[in-house]
Amino acid sequence: MRLEIESKIKKIIEKSGVGTIHFAEDFIASGNSASINRALSRLAQKKIIIRLSHGIYLYPKIDENLGVLYPSIEEIARTIADRDRARIIPTGDLALNRLGLSTQIPLNFVYLTDGSPRTIKVGKKSIKFKKTAPKNLSAKGDITGLVIQALKKIGKGNISAVEKKIIQDALEKEKPELLNSDLKLAPAWMREMIFDFIHR
Repeated sequence: MRLEIESKIKKIIEKSGVGTIHFAEDFIASGNSASINRALSRLAQKKIIIRLSHGIYLYPKIDENLGVLYPSIEEIARTIADRDRARIIPTGDLALNRLGLSTQIPLNFVYLTDGSPRTIKVGKKSIKFKKTAPKNLSAKGDITGLVIQALKKIGKGNISAVEKKIIQDALEKEKPELLNSDLKLAPAWMREMIFDFIHR
């Protein structure tokens, strides 16, 4: 029975193709939780899969020169959100980094979500999902959503000339219809600032 469960899980993983991320819950049809966890542990010991975090595994793609090609922290976060059917948006230092307002890659990747709040450790980094009101996830434009979160982090009256230029350049890449729709979601001071950016 033990080898049978391991074999079933191995076939499912191999069928998915290299580079895919799997969760222990993906294999509930193969056995009980304890048996599944043991099977995944054995597959990790055999280096067929790599454990990224508790209950999260990678079927690795291996480059002959670079070795294992790991997914980015953001890819892992998006995969978790897709599994949970939750919306997420980068916030804080992560939003600043994504927009090019900061070159520092945060150790803690913080996302607002309408899913379950939790923190997941991935190596030396962590993914934190913070529960928020639906309004904060309603931005339709990816760039506008990031700008709103970045400006919240910087704060009213604290934005520099360099930061203004970076945000202005980013907003020029957003679709006008999405930008106009998303502006309604921002605080008044932010709407005025963004309006000023796009009409210079």
